[in-house]
Amino acid sequence: MEEAGRDRTGCENLQRALSGCHQRFGPGATRDAACRHLNRALAECLVSFVCPEESEAVRTLCGSGGTRLKRFQCQQAQLSLSVCISSHQPD
Repeated sequence: MEEAGRDRTGCENLQRALSGCHQRFGPGATRDAACRHLNRALAECLVSFVCPEESEAVRTLCGSGGTRLKRFQCQQAQLSLSVCISSHQPD
């Protein structure tokens, strides 16, 4: 994630915090519970870096309930985000 001493993604602090959490807690349910919020935050940060428009659309359209139209738009946004993420994964 780091290149030439610079954090390109803006997620470096979360990555360090998650690594530290993993060092403090051994593998298992305790670690999972203790580090869950950092794991989720890092994942969201990385997805936002890779697919910024799609991530923002999901946050905006899926943040709360709403009309049938909004639910449909939320589903479409989730699909677009899924496609974007898939396009960045190695074969």
